[in-house]
Amino acid sequence: ADETQHQVTLTNGFYLGKYEVTQTQYETVITGNMNGLNPKPSQWLNNNDRPVEKVSWNDAQIFLARLNKMEQTAGRLPTGWKYVLPTESQWEYACRAGTTTVFSWGNSAASSQANFKGTHPYGGGASGPNLQETTDVGQYAPNPWGFFDMHGNVWEWVYDWAANYPAGAQTDPEGPASGTSRGRRGGSWNFEGTYLRSAKRLKVSPN
Repeated sequence: ADETQHQVTLTNGFYLGKYEVTQTQYETVITGNMNGLNPKPSQWLNNNDRPVEKVSWNDAQIFLARLNKMEQTAGRLPTGWKYVLPTESQWEYACRAGTTTVFSWGNSAASSQANFKGTHPYGGGASGPNLQETTDVGQYAPNPWGFFDMHGNVWEWVYDWAANYPAGAQTDPEGPASGTSRGRRGGSWNFEGTYLRSAKRLKVSPN
């Protein structure tokens, strides 16, 4: 019910990180924060190139604020630019990478294509073993636009408050002005293949 197809127009270009944020990147930015955040929150510590997990939406905002300040101070972030979470529409646009299939690679999922939990309900493609943990970023083939792990490994936060899509075509949608849950996309290592679908939406407390 919350995946109603609709036309979306994005009028502004944007850059997106080609990998999920790694443990090392998160630790580098969060170390020394005054908010009491653990710079090493991951379940599988000291795996520098694995994606950081156990990070709430609110934690991500602190990470982004600190990252923006660090990069501006270092002169690496042009005036008027900032790091933000992608909107849900931006995320799906980047995930699909011009495709209309269930996943960016086709209509079935196999263990050789993404890190997800064991079996899947789609035909075509053997189900693989349940890895039961994250893997280093970039271990699976990228989507057609060069983005890695858009399907699987860890869930990815988006900017929007979670809600059913509004009716009709939308331009630069950013979700409702308020809510109780934020969106996250892409599935993860401990969810079945259905959750990896490009269209799949999950609503989670920002805490």
